[in-house]
Amino acid sequence: MGVRRTVGTWAGTVAARRAAPVMAARGAQQFMNRAIEGFPGFPGAREVARRHLDRRGDVERAIRDVIEQHVRLAGVQGFVTNVGGVVTMPVTVPANMAGIAVLHLRMAATIAHLRGHDISDPRVRTAALMTLLGKDGVEEALRGRDLPARPFDVATGLHEPDPAVVERTVAAVTSQLVARIGGKHATLAMVRRVPVLGGAVSAGVDAFSTYAIGRFADGEFPANVTVERA
Repeated sequence: MGVRRTVGTWAGTVAARRAAPVMAARGAQQFMNRAIEGFPGFPGAREVARRHLDRRGDVERAIRDVIEQHVRLAGVQGFVTNVGGVVTMPVTVPANMAGIAVLHLRMAATIAHLRGHDISDPRVRTAALMTLLGKDGVEEALRGRDLPARPFDVATGLHEPDPAVVERTVAAVTSQLVARIGGKHATLAMVRRVPVLGGAVSAGVDAFSTYAIGRFADGEFPANVTVERA
């Protein structure tokens, strides 16, 4: 069961999706650079991959650890908000939305790097961004022709993605994130009178979506070439 179907109970409304801010392709590139290359206090994808591979000595075990690490981080109250608060986003979005997007994109890029894909390649970066939609989100975007192909096909394509493709991808990702955050807030409103429960629900939603996207990225970036040890 994919991300969208499983979290349907807390998904946002169509109106929320239509109201989602759209990031220009140039701004999207800046955002991807920050998430993938890292910034003070937030190591980039190559460094995260190196640490896990050095510790495990095995790519598949390292990938499992990467997903588990990001699930834990997503479940820590306040972490994604703090990350979002220090990331310059191309549009004004809530810090928690920015934070979870940064976390998911770094995770996907780390998986791609561990599998031997060149994460400095615009094709791979765009594909990593696509995985933030989740399995069902990508399939829906393909049906609506908002995406040209699956993440794997984009990552291994012969040509760099057109800026318009990047812009449509970012628009779809941003729209879905707005819906997720809006839906999560609606869910939390129902448990607001039980503070401990509310915190658990919030952390659980972010952790579950992180796990689902991690597994999806795992399938979209199969082994490609020998891993570059950075």
